[in-house]
Amino acid sequence: MWDVVLDALLDTLKLFPFLFVLYLLIEVMEHNTGVGKPRKALTGHWAPALGAALGVVPMCGFSVMAAKLYRHRHITLGTLLAVFITTSDEAVIVLIDEAVAMFVSGEGGGSLLISLAVLLGCKLAIGIAVGYLFDAIFRRVHGAPAPLPAIGHEAHVHGDGHDHEHEHKMEHDRGEGTHVRDEGEETHETHDDAHDHEHGECACDELSPCEHKHGGKVRMYLVSPLLHALQVAGFVLLVNLLFGFLFYLLGGGDDKAGAEAVGAFMRGTGYWLQPLVCSLVGAIPNCASSVILSEVYALGGIGFGGLLAGLVVNAGLGYLVLFEKGNWKRGLLILGGMFLFSVAVGFAANAICLLL
Repeated sequence: MWDVVLDALLDTLKLFPFLFVLYLLIEVMEHNTGVGKPRKALTGHWAPALGAALGVVPMCGFSVMAAKLYRHRHITLGTLLAVFITTSDEAVIVLIDEAVAMFVSGEGGGSLLISLAVLLGCKLAIGIAVGYLFDAIFRRVHGAPAPLPAIGHEAHVHGDGHDHEHEHKMEHDRGEGTHVRDEGEETHETHDDAHDHEHGECACDELSPCEHKHGGKVRMYLVSPLLHALQVAGFVLLVNLLFGFLFYLLGGGDDKAGAEAVGAFMRGTGYWLQPLVCSLVGAIPNCASSVILSEVYALGGIGFGGLLAGLVVNAGLGYLVLFEKGNWKRGLLILGGMFLFSVAVGFAANAICLLL
């Protein structure tokens, strides 16, 4: 049981530096007027391709960063999906380790490395294509490759207890091709260009008075990112513990046995059911899901289509950020769409493998 707690803590600690850097980046982007070009690069023409390339790097932190930037409307939905699709979490490392072990034991391993190269190539191509497709659809509808409007209201909580909500109610004037904003609403252009806009009423703390500069640069660029990172890390830790104990119960008191039980279940499914079952496993927002998929594939338990399907929908802990603070509607739409798409990709890959 204590192994479950320790593994959850280690997985969360590995993610914490990414969270801190992420919130520091957000603070710089929202309060510093000298980062116009980097900000534009996040929603520019190359954004989906850059996002997909970052997702290939075997670190779950990139999917978390992408999800958070999307929630703050700093990247497009297309870029978010590109990162999610190319993210493989720890699968790349596991497959490389398995290939090296096979080489050492004299069993070969070249075919496994070729499969890994094809896997990454497929995920990269699919991620870039989907990213540009969604950005093109949004550009066609709204006239600009801007981030999709958030579903519901996003509360932007600063470290000094100064809470303010950005309401993004935008009406598109189709006749004149212009955007009409309700009077009194705050635009992101105003927020990005200068931080001297009116926030309305300030809910101030007795120990930290509501100051317009958020208590200085130390509070803005150190305390606030640290507090936000700790909040998300706590949420991630709870989810890691939840799935850790789930595997613990499935294994009859052994989390590794539980993971093996899931792997055995995947091996027992038919060739054409594997994409569906592997997508269900890949959708689990935990590092164990990608590890199980890659290990079962290395042992020959599932085909390439099942592995591809499971790793297309797998976005590590990125989905948790989408569901953070009760944003269930948006999170379920993205997760459901990714799941259905991954199943279709898996079936297509299995069909192609049979023809080759």
